[in-house]
Amino acid sequence: MMKMATLAGIGIGCGTRVVIPEVFPQSKLILRPSLLQTRKTSNTFISISLVPKRTFSISASVSDDSNSFNDRQVRVRFAPSPTGNLHVGGARTALFNYLYARSKGGKFVLRIEDTDLERSTKESEEAVLRDLSWLGLAWDEGPGVGGDYGPYRQSERNDLYKQYAEKLLQSGEVYRCFCSNEELEQMKEIAKEKQLPPVYSGKWAHATDEEVQQELSKGTPYTYRFRVPKEGSLTINDLIRGEVSWNLDTLGDFVIMRSNGQPVYNFCVTVDDATMAITHVIRAEEHLPNTLRQALIYKALGFPMPSFAHVSLILAPDRSKLSKRHGATSVGQYREMGYLPQSIVNYLALLGWSDGTNDEFFTLEQLVEKFSINRVNKSGAIFDSTKLRWMNGLHLKALPMEELIKTVGDQWKSSGILKESEGIFIEDAYKLLEGGIDVITDAEKLLSDLLSYPFHDTLSSSEGREMLEEGLIVVAESLLAAYDNGEFMSALEEGKSGWQKWVKAFGKSLKRKGKSLFMPLRVLLTGKLHGPDMGESIVLIHRAGTNGIVTPQLGFVTLEQRLKSLREVDWEAFRKIPNHVPLKEAAHR
Repeated sequence: MMKMATLAGIGIGCGTRVVIPEVFPQSKLILRPSLLQTRKTSNTFISISLVPKRTFSISASVSDDSNSFNDRQVRVRFAPSPTGNLHVGGARTALFNYLYARSKGGKFVLRIEDTDLERSTKESEEAVLRDLSWLGLAWDEGPGVGGDYGPYRQSERNDLYKQYAEKLLQSGEVYRCFCSNEELEQMKEIAKEKQLPPVYSGKWAHATDEEVQQELSKGTPYTYRFRVPKEGSLTINDLIRGEVSWNLDTLGDFVIMRSNGQPVYNFCVTVDDATMAITHVIRAEEHLPNTLRQALIYKALGFPMPSFAHVSLILAPDRSKLSKRHGATSVGQYREMGYLPQSIVNYLALLGWSDGTNDEFFTLEQLVEKFSINRVNKSGAIFDSTKLRWMNGLHLKALPMEELIKTVGDQWKSSGILKESEGIFIEDAYKLLEGGIDVITDAEKLLSDLLSYPFHDTLSSSEGREMLEEGLIVVAESLLAAYDNGEFMSALEEGKSGWQKWVKAFGKSLKRKGKSLFMPLRVLLTGKLHGPDMGESIVLIHRAGTNGIVTPQLGFVTLEQRLKSLREVDWEAFRKIPNHVPLKEAAHR
């Protein structure tokens, strides 16, 4: 007959079911036949029963609509390892944690997992903090902020880990293992030969006190191993992936403290999350297998277990895991490439989440308002750099015009193109080029191209040589005549309107209009076959030459220098260049 057992001291919380063997004598169980099989507390349902296979079954589920975890404030955490730059996948995990906390009126905790002493660096930690701050993901507790649950670096919490490890040793949940590395390798080989999972054989699981003391007296190094039940299963109700189950017999007794006294990752994480009162663990799906070990540690220490939500990986276009071979993958790289933090945040939010509409443009504040963990997709999300560029363009153009022009001006000055970062030249140049700017660094290339004069390269191309056959020399001679008599330069002093009057009269004198007029003029004055509005371009080039705003290192050729150089062109030499000659070779003939 099925009997009911109490929940007292079990310590398992939301979204979890653990099935473990009955390890205590029946006489020691506290049974309360009057206890209802299912108990509801707030929005959490918990049940426990003694099933026929002599195993305990503990299950729970929690609704995301609830703002409480046992009537406590929602607390989430982002716990990066400072072993490199902040990957876009890590940034998205941080973002989802931030959005969940803010949408529930909870706390967003930042914890640094720096127990990998060989790979962790202070520089990496500072880079991660800088990138998170740049994205606007302000943490409520953590490095630089403090809080009631610190310290917030694992390297500063060793005493706490040792304290809980000793507690588990005293309770019998863990034991000392004196196996050497050679013995452990031998166990793996034997398991491999038998086609079994590479689990620990349990050699020291049932050692007597005398055997343990004998090894201690010899100074034999030992680890702390967690005693895993040999039968049963664990099931969690993941907020994203639904029900996920593991059999305990695939695990084996695992190490929680190394022989050098350093705690193992899964033990640190469990102790940290529990002692920091974390209610929801939102992390990458690659951590899903860790949940089994962590759940057993939660139970053994009597801690309530948080709800789990495992976010899918970010994939490359070929559906492999996004890595460096696919291009930029870190937040810092995108910052240096000129992307805006708000566009990165917006795009990352859409990698696996939507608000249920076709809307794609969101500010951080709008994301907080609309975010729900229930709308996070468990399928992998494809990282599309082209769409990210497009989205950055949207956010760029959403900036106030004054701020946008200042940002572009700062870019032009810092990149060494211009001596100044503000003024009428900056404003007019931006208005001319803005259509091609999706990322701030685009402005750098566009202005450099505008101010360049690749006349010989252009004339050496097949298109350029076609223009020679269409009367380019005639237009050049007339243009130089207009320059010599001062007519052309005077017109440019009047700006675009002066240019328009002059070019209309110039075309009439040559009996040319449209493409037959403007294409030769563009080549002669800008050195290019294509570009933005020609009148505005030539006026800007003229002003750049007269106001000295361009830095010397750019190698800028002023409009007057361009016109004077046309007198020295050997037009016949360009005509004789064969079509198959490469551009670079032709340009230097």
